[in-house]
Amino acid sequence: MRVVRLVGNVVLWLLAVVGLLSALLWGATKLGYVQPLVVISGSMEPGIMTGDLLLDVRTPTEDVQVGEVAAIYNPVTRNLVSHRVISIEQTGDSAWAVQMKGDANNSPDGGVYEVGAHVWQPVLQVSGGGRAVAAVARPSVAIPLGVTLLALIGLSRLAPPQEREDDEVPGPALEEAVAR
Repeated sequence: MRVVRLVGNVVLWLLAVVGLLSALLWGATKLGYVQPLVVISGSMEPGIMTGDLLLDVRTPTEDVQVGEVAAIYNPVTRNLVSHRVISIEQTGDSAWAVQMKGDANNSPDGGVYEVGAHVWQPVLQVSGGGRAVAAVARPSVAIPLGVTLLALIGLSRLAPPQEREDDEVPGPALEEAVAR
């Protein structure tokens, strides 16, 4: 019984940590501090593979250098595109023209991206992490995981408190002392 309880507690704590980290990441994303991106094409292979998870942060466009990877909104695809910057030029006070190219592509992206004062740049790459995020986000996986978590919490609440081995059971001497 102790082994089952130990395994249950370990799983429960691991899920709690994952849940807390997920909540913090969600909050940071909603506040605009970070942008998690799942790579959906092979245009940046072999450095950034399809299915990888990128964690991008807002970066002032003036700090972006040719040769760095940036994620810029593409109005045609309505997605962020993560490619390597091949040219960057200031066109106004806080306006920039950025040309990019995928490492695995033969030619630059069609057209120039017009951007403002900030772009996204990756600070963390998790190999295959995008596949895991996509799998867990599916309702057929997320709902059973949620039910399992609730069941583990419920089971941990039903278990009677453990008695420690070093706890003393009151004996006659203690009963006499209490009676006095």
